[in-house]
Amino acid sequence: MGIDYNIVGERLKRARLEKELTQENLAEKLDVSVAYLSRVECGTSRINLKRLHQLCALLDVSEGYILSGTSEDSKNYLDEDFKNLLEKCTPEQQKLIYNIAKTVIETDK
Repeated sequence: MGIDYNIVGERLKRARLEKELTQENLAEKLDVSVAYLSRVECGTSRINLKRLHQLCALLDVSEGYILSGTSEDSKNYLDEDFKNLLEKCTPEQQKLIYNIAKTVIETDK
């Protein structure tokens, strides 16, 4: 399974906002353009490991969390990602996602 750069970007953006940094502030600290940072947060630009490490250090988050959503202090590491995803969905899309999840769970039993 490959890296989902959209999710990576969303996690980076969330971490940036939690630190109350603007894209301009963070771009300046990283010595990159605001346009590049915006593309990373939107998932349209890939990020190399060196830059990811720099970003994570500035945002005080682990690379593991940014890449996979896992965190040492969280058993339900996808809860926040699902919540954010569902907030963007229409009620019809939410019902479809629910029905798919329900089917998957029932099939595994």
